[in-house]
Amino acid sequence: MRAMPSNTSGHIPDLDLITYYSENNRTFFGRMSPWTKALMLVVIVLFITLIKSMALLAALYVAVLLVYAVAGLPLRRLFAWYTLPLIFVLSLVLLMMWNVPGNTLFSIGVAGYSVTLTDNGLLLVARLTIKALISVTFSLFFLMTTKYNYFSTMIYRIFPAPVDQIFLMSYRFIFITLKMVDAMIKALRSRGSGLISGVAKQGRLFAEVFALVFIRSYDRADRINKAMESRGYSGKYIAVTRLPPMKLADYGFVLLSVAVTACLAWRGL
Repeated sequence: MRAMPSNTSGHIPDLDLITYYSENNRTFFGRMSPWTKALMLVVIVLFITLIKSMALLAALYVAVLLVYAVAGLPLRRLFAWYTLPLIFVLSLVLLMMWNVPGNTLFSIGVAGYSVTLTDNGLLLVARLTIKALISVTFSLFFLMTTKYNYFSTMIYRIFPAPVDQIFLMSYRFIFITLKMVDAMIKALRSRGSGLISGVAKQGRLFAEVFALVFIRSYDRADRINKAMESRGYSGKYIAVTRLPPMKLADYGFVLLSVAVTACLAWRGL
């Protein structure tokens, strides 16, 4: 199954491509109950929150990456999509890795203060980075193997009103925002710049453009809301799609995953 990406930046998740895979995935994972995949996402979040072992985290990342590949999803696009979450995570972790207790690698003085980098500081960077990659990979796997009407029905059933409406509107707003970011990337490229060079050379301008993107996205969302109201939307989105039920094997797999996570977390604590 192949689909051509529609946006011009390989670093921004292509929503059209994600939607194409979610609606046309015919693998075992595409036919699997969305409840199973949602519960596994919860288990994985608990796992990466409680587990600190790099070996276990690396094994989980390899397993999630393998599942992503077996589902017929594009690996090259996935590695390109890692750019934005990695920039976000590293921008925080690179501030947190200093003065962490451990074996000192080097120390420097800044404005009268001593800043020390230890082995545990570097381990913190690696641990949080791989945790981010695990969550991003499985989240994309979930989205690209679950039809949108299934996804919206799950939100409608899980969350009470009006939280479900806020969640669904926020989900659609993400599509709008990323489209605006893609338009910004096109504008940068048309002026001979790009994502990395734009940040390096014109960081202030880049921040202003991002702020403008969110302002325009808010205005766009307001116009969409008015358009929905003009078509009879009364503040309640009702989803009636029948979801594929979980089977006995699904329950067993989820319970086993929860038990293994709890056991590893207990031993680690």
